[in-house]
Amino acid sequence: MQHSDPWPKAPTPTPPLRLLVADDNPVVRAGLTALLSGREDTTVVAEATDGREAYEAAVRHRPDVILLDVRMPGVDGISALPHLVRLAPVMMLTYSHETETVREALRLGAGGYLVHGEFTTEQLLRAVRDVREGRPHVTPGAAKALLTELQAGAPAHTEREVPRFLRKNTPEVLSQLQPSMGQSFRSRFRLSTREAEIMDLIASGMTNQQIAAACFISEKTVKNHINRIFPKLQSTTRSQAAAKWLGVA
Repeated sequence: MQHSDPWPKAPTPTPPLRLLVADDNPVVRAGLTALLSGREDTTVVAEATDGREAYEAAVRHRPDVILLDVRMPGVDGISALPHLVRLAPVMMLTYSHETETVREALRLGAGGYLVHGEFTTEQLLRAVRDVREGRPHVTPGAAKALLTELQAGAPAHTEREVPRFLRKNTPEVLSQLQPSMGQSFRSRFRLSTREAEIMDLIASGMTNQQIAAACFISEKTVKNHINRIFPKLQSTTRSQAAAKWLGVA
C-alpha cells in the first residue's frame, strides 16, 4: 500500500529574467549589474558599451529584456534600437529626456523609457517585468517631454469650444468667441483636448499601449477615445485618421 508524501512539494521557482545592460558609463553599468544580479527574479547575462556590442551580445545570449542607453560612442542606442527590438523587448534607461529622442525611441519600438533619477529600485524592477510582458513604462520626465511638444505643436489643445449657453447668441458674438480657421485647420474636427492629444500620439506612430503609458491612462480608455475620434475624422483606420489629422489627405 502506497502512502502519500506528507510533505507537499515546493513550487518550482520561476527562473529569473535574463537581462542585457548596454551603457558606455562603467559606473552605471556596474551599478545596474550589481543591483539586478543580486536578486532571485533578475540576473544580468551580458553587458555592452555601445549598440554594436549590445546587438552581438543579444544574438549570443538571447536576453529576456535589453536595458539600453541612448548616447553611446560608436553605435548609439537609437541607431541600434530597430535591430535590437527584433531580438528582445527593449527598455531605454538613460539620462536623456529630449523630446525628439523620447518620441523616436517609442516610434522605433522601445517598450519603455526610464530616465535616471526618476525611479526607485522597485519601480525599475517592476518596469523590467512589465516590459517583458508587453506593458510599457514611461517615467514622468519622458512623458512630460513628449506631451510638451504635442501641446506646443497643436493649437487645438488651447482652443476653447463656445459654451453651450452661448450658442444661441448673435453671429457677431459667436464670431468673436470662435477661433478662426487660420489658427488651426484641426478645429473643424471638434476633438476635445484629450482626444487631440491622443490623435497627435497616433499620428506619431505610437501604439495604444504606448499612448496609455504616455498619458497615464488605461489601454481600454485609449480605445474608448479612439472609438470617438475616428467618426469625427470620418476615418476607419489609424492611417486614414493620421493623414487627415496631419493635413495630407
